[in-house]
Formats: sequence, C-alpha cells, structure tokens
Amino acid sequence: MSELRKDPVTGRWVIIATERSRRPTDFAVKERPKANALCPFCPGNEEMTPPEILALRGSDGVPDGPGWRVRVVPNRYPAMRVEGPMGRRGLGMFDRMNGIGAHEVIIETPDHARQLADLGADEVELVLRTFAARLSDLRRDPRFRYVLLFKNHGSEAGASLEHSHSQLIATPILPRQVVEELEGAERHYQLKERCVYCDLIEQERTDEVRLVCESGAFVVVQPFAARCPFETWILPKRHASDLDAASATELADLARVLGETLGRLGSALGDPAYNFIVHSGPLQEPELVHYHWHLEIMPKLTQVAGFEWGSGFFINPTAPEEAAAYLRAISLGEERC
Repeated sequence: MSELRKDPVTGRWVIIATERSRRPTDFAVKERPKANALCPFCPGNEEMTPPEILALRGSDGVPDGPGWRVRVVPNRYPAMRVEGPMGRRGLGMFDRMNGIGAHEVIIETPDHARQLADLGADEVELVLRTFAARLSDLRRDPRFRYVLLFKNHGSEAGASLEHSHSQLIATPILPRQVVEELEGAERHYQLKERCVYCDLIEQERTDEVRLVCESGAFVVVQPFAARCPFETWILPKRHASDLDAASATELADLARVLGETLGRLGSALGDPAYNFIVHSGPLQEPELVHYHWHLEIMPKLTQVAGFEWGSGFFINPTAPEEAAAYLRAISLGEERC
C-alpha cells in the first residue's frame, strides 16, 4: 500500500507509491554519448569565457591561461548581474526590483572526459574549497542575502555543457524554499531546543535502515520523506549553519564521502543525471543554532507532472529504506566511509 510521509523540516508531504513497483534496479540508464564540439571550459580555450574570478593553479600559471585545476568564471548568460542598484519599486499592488546578484560557473577539472564522480578525493577537495571561498567572498556584499550552490549533471538535469562544472547564483532575497526550510528548522528548535538536523542524524544512525554510510565527520542517508528515488543527503555531524564554516579536515572528509556517494549512485544507476544542491545558511545572518548546512543529491529518474505541480506532493515509487539497502550493498573496492 502507498504511504504518505511528512518531511520533519519543511512539513512537505511525499507519497511513497511502492505499488508502482519501481525497484532500485529499474532506474539504471544507458551510457550517454560524448559530445565533440569545441568546449569553452577546456584548457587553451580560456578566451571563450569571461575573465576568471578565481582559479586554483600553480605558481607559474597566468590568469585566464592554462595550468589551472579549478576555475571560476562569470556565467556568459547570467540569470543575475552584479552591476547596478537594487531599484526596489512598486507597480500598483506588485513589487519588483532589478535583477542584481551574481551568477558564476565553477569548472571542476581541466579534463573534459572526467566528471565529478571520476575525480580523486584531493581533486574534489579543491572544488569544495572553491565553494567555501566563493561563499565567504560573496558574504561581504551586503546586497546579497543568499547563495545557491548547485550542479546539474546530464542534459536531463539541465546541463547545457558536458564539461564537469557547478554553478552558484547569489540573490538579494531569500528563495521561498530556503525560507520554508529555515522556518521549519526554527519551529523544531523552539519546540525542543534542538536542531532538527542534529536530531535527524542521531535518529538515522540509530535506525540504520536509511543510512548509506558514515565517516568521522559526515553521514549519508536516504531521507525519510524522499521526493524521488535515491534522493540522497550528506550531513555534517558537527552542527554549523554555513558551508564556509567547515574546517579543512571536514572538507577533506567531505571530499572522500561525496566521491564515494556519487560512485555508489553511478554504480547503482548507470551514471544518472542528477541535481546537486548545497543548502547553507543566509549570507547576512550569524551562525544559526536551529539550521544545519548539508548537501542534497536528486537523481533525475522520474518526471514531475501535473499532479505534483498542482498539489505540491511528490510521488516516489521507491521506498528510501529499499534504496539505502541497495546502495549499502554496492562495493566500490576502496570505500572511503
């Protein structure tokens, strides 16, 4: 029988529709063909992108030249632009403002043929360090209230270029879903004087049925009210509301855990398209006792259709307990957590 489950943070309801009989093995996808078009993210093509904002390279490298390991550039077709005033104004009963913000691309590797899941832990750590550095830098701009860090892997997930990259968009307002998450976490804290994510970590480590793996600093779980098959959360054990508050040791551990998690998902599902989102606290607020930064990975295995858009419910045909058991059983040879 199908089951309704409530997310403990946002209060969002999800339908776990196991009667639809989608087993974990039903979601494996075929290998995607590689594109041959000239890539603006490859070394030697730096002139095809706007001037770099940040790059991790050797001491002998020059800006906007080869030799980099991770490179950050403005998006050529930005959703938001840094330049200009906020321009808040009304139009009758409506509110509007200029599209002020930042839209950046984090090119994760100079190697066109390798995706994030293929990188070594030291290479993934460089990407995570770059995430933290950009968050810290954008925090200094008082116009910006939030930075959404995300990765679209595969065309089905919205990636327009094959070369492995992530993006960030800084906005002058808090996105609605972020507000719902913050408010849900605060309600839990006001009621119990504990962080809901800290409680979730303790619960999942105790139950173990949705736990995929854990390291010294992180846990990987299939959330209780998973919105889609194999939705995966990576949560730090130490409470902190911001990614850029993570220590160097924690980022190194996260690099290993993230690499293994993507490896397990890839082995289970055959390199699925996915969206990867970093959930971090608002930029202009101090450390929050009720909020806990984390990563969410959403494989694109099902479609959101009319019922989901109309009702706000998600329908997940695979129980998270079953997905977790399937991922735990996968052996990568050199597990990191």
